[in-house]
Amino acid sequence: MTDQRIVIGASHAGSELASRLRQIDPSVSVLLLGDEGVLPYQHPPLSKSWMHNPDSTIEPLLIRNAAAYKNLGIEVRTNVRVSAIDRREHRIKLDSGESLPYSQLAITTGARVRRLSLDSAQRVEEAPNFHYLRSFSDAQRLRPQFKSGARIVVVGGGFIGLEIAALAVKQGLHVTVLETQSRVLARVAAHDLSDFFERVHREAGVDVRCGSQVTGFEFSSNGRVMQVYWQDAQAVISSMDVDIVVVGIGVLPNIELAQSAGLVCDDGILVDELCYTSDPAIVAAGDCSCRSVPGQTTKVRIESVPNAVEQARTAAATLCGQHAPYNSVPWFWSDQYDIKLQMVGLSRGHDAVAIRGDMTSRAFCVFYLKNGQIISADAVNRPVEFMLARRLIGIGVQSNIKDLINPSFNLKNLIPK
Repeated sequence: MTDQRIVIGASHAGSELASRLRQIDPSVSVLLLGDEGVLPYQHPPLSKSWMHNPDSTIEPLLIRNAAAYKNLGIEVRTNVRVSAIDRREHRIKLDSGESLPYSQLAITTGARVRRLSLDSAQRVEEAPNFHYLRSFSDAQRLRPQFKSGARIVVVGGGFIGLEIAALAVKQGLHVTVLETQSRVLARVAAHDLSDFFERVHREAGVDVRCGSQVTGFEFSSNGRVMQVYWQDAQAVISSMDVDIVVVGIGVLPNIELAQSAGLVCDDGILVDELCYTSDPAIVAAGDCSCRSVPGQTTKVRIESVPNAVEQARTAAATLCGQHAPYNSVPWFWSDQYDIKLQMVGLSRGHDAVAIRGDMTSRAFCVFYLKNGQIISADAVNRPVEFMLARRLIGIGVQSNIKDLINPSFNLKNLIPK
């Protein structure tokens, strides 16, 4: 059998995994396959800083340039789609018909946008002024339309939707956000934090409409979206003239390849703390995988760059016969206007909330507790408290709300001596 490690998915996790493999063992043969026509790149800036510079290319986004992969001895093939994994024969099949042998395999296929489920979805996706934002090509297509005075409707009040709204307002567009839930960030934040971000966006000039479900579109003779229709919580239908529509309603993991190969999957490819899948010759990492998280009873899929990087490092170590388990508390971030939101842990299942600081000052920290234990925290422009929260949550500290909300109480006192 050939001694070749193949990494399927030129994602952040894929790039890190391939690079770490060569760093750990320069003798291994590593092939990195990606279905886009570009080298692996950073996705978060696409809804943040990159959109501000009309002259920016993909180079600032690249995780590593071509020379770096060459120096590491990694073969990278782009515009390649894997159609099947033959686990018995240890081979993968490409859409081109080519078959490649592997000794060990890594799946880092990431996630794709969740698409609208409407009768008119196919037609609207063909409109030149309708956009999803996940890939570099998506951003390239959208950015020229970000012109001052344009009317944009953003469907989805999660992180991507709100980041796009903030970008658009700063560039002089008239922005409306339509969110199906009763509040923005409903899936990831407590009511107080949701209210804070809704207030921030309204103060910036964004028209935020929660409890609003998109029902359809009207098109011009040249196929552009002219109007968006939605229904509110009282079943009242409204409409709005638009120049741009951007949809950000979450993502779905790319697990079809793993599923067809018979790997155990749920919301993602199930992996253990060493990133092993149900096949001992295959690991998985990043947005396509589900792992155990401290404080959670079921495996969870984590959509974040830090998780992708750390999982990739563990997966590379595993393939090289090293034992470097990863089960750390996840963390995330979002940039909107002058606000840096840093989140650590998962708040699901919390039974108490403590707010430290004045929310009107745009600098505070929200702690989530379960049975007296701090399980998660959202820090707004409080980097020091965020770092402390990572330590507190990582070691499972107990606290009371009175201490957490007291600005004179030193959070370091919660750390066991």
